[in-house]
This record gives sequence, C-alpha cells and structure tokens, in this order.
Amino acid sequence: MIYKKFFLLLSVLLFTACQIQFKMNGASIDYTQIKTISIVDFPNRASLVYPPLEQRFNEALKDIYTRQTRLIMVPRNGDLQLEGEITGYNLTPMAIGADAFAQETRLTVTVKVRFVNTKDPTQDFEAGMSAHQTFPSSRMITDVQDELIEVIVRELVENIFNRTVANW
Repeated sequence: MIYKKFFLLLSVLLFTACQIQFKMNGASIDYTQIKTISIVDFPNRASLVYPPLEQRFNEALKDIYTRQTRLIMVPRNGDLQLEGEITGYNLTPMAIGADAFAQETRLTVTVKVRFVNTKDPTQDFEAGMSAHQTFPSSRMITDVQDELIEVIVRELVENIFNRTVANW
C-alpha cells in the first residue's frame, strides 16, 4: 500500500514538474518577440514562363506560414519579411538512350529568396533554391506539367519554411 502511494505521489510530482513541448511542424518561433510576417509576391522572371506557376507558388508559400505558425500576415514591415522572385523554369534532357534521344526530361524551378528577421538579423539570408522532377520524354510537358509543378512547389515552399522558421 505504501509503495502505491509513493508511486502515485512520485508520478504526480514528475508530471507537474516536467514540461514537454512537441511541435508537429518543426517551427521554432519565439512568439513573445515575433508576431507578424510579410510575404511579398514572388514575380515570375524566368525566361520560360508557365503562367500558373507564379500564383500557385505564392499561394502555397503564404499558406504554409498561415497553417503551420501563429504569425499574423501583414502586407509589409513584418517581424519576419520574405521576398524574392522565380528565376528559372527549365527543361533539361536526361538519360540519353542508345538511339541518342533523351529518355527522360527534368523540369527544374529556381527561386531567389531574401529573408529578413527584424528581431534577429543574424538569421537574415539571401539564397537561390531549386527543386526538380523528371518525367519520361515520351510524354509531352503539357501533359505532366501541372502534377510536376505541384510537387516542385511543395518542395520549394517546405525548404523555404524550414530555412526561415525551423532553423534547419
């Protein structure tokens, strides 16, 4: 009986003394200092332009911060500031076959990102990021473009998110 009471008391003390934090999104934001974020739309400055790319990328970028943080989106001068441009949309032949024709083609999207943390300038950065997907050359780009862009945009947005607020 004494062991049960001792175990119960010890359990209560452990649970009240320990504080466990677990974040599903990996964001490490000090919400006491950082409350807002401003994301300027990334214009599409690539030499080859796929018109829906700009809108999909900008919506996905804003959406990830809205869904996975408590930051308030403001039009400008946020505690965190994110801007940049889409600089590349390229198709590259890959895996040349015995007949000297490409068996696969790679679609690569490149963005330039500028990040400013007004509360901690040591986290500021400017960087180029890219993501790519390959597809069989037997298929037309117009047939696979939408599904490839969805995967590429998701990867780019996650990389930007991780680099800016997850401190990866």
